[in-house]
Amino acid sequence: MSKTVLVVDDSASIRQVVSVTLQNAGYQVIEAADGQQALDKLGGQRIHLIISDVNMPVMDGIEFVKQLKAKAEYKFTPVIMLTTESAESKKTEGQAAGAKAWMVKPFQPEQMLSAVAKLIS
Repeated sequence: MSKTVLVVDDSASIRQVVSVTLQNAGYQVIEAADGQQALDKLGGQRIHLIISDVNMPVMDGIEFVKQLKAKAEYKFTPVIMLTTESAESKKTEGQAAGAKAWMVKPFQPEQMLSAVAKLIS
């Protein structure tokens, strides 16, 4: 059975590039445009990994990860933050919220797939 990855980004083009990269590698992909939409789409289903932007309208990535980790069924779901943010303070805030990895845009597809493979067991 293929693994499911939730991609959360307010940029449709970034969501598309990430989704195509993951789908070509055999992953199932669910997309959301912001943190609130992502929470609404979870519905208790098994998500193996989440890739989320930091800066989004409605609910940003850090707040999304905090709310995600507060849900028992997603407490151990790994999260990769994919963002233009490279400030150490933002990385620290993301890790404190529960993010496992931090990737700065633009990303290399091979680099992303390598990180995804390491975090999905």
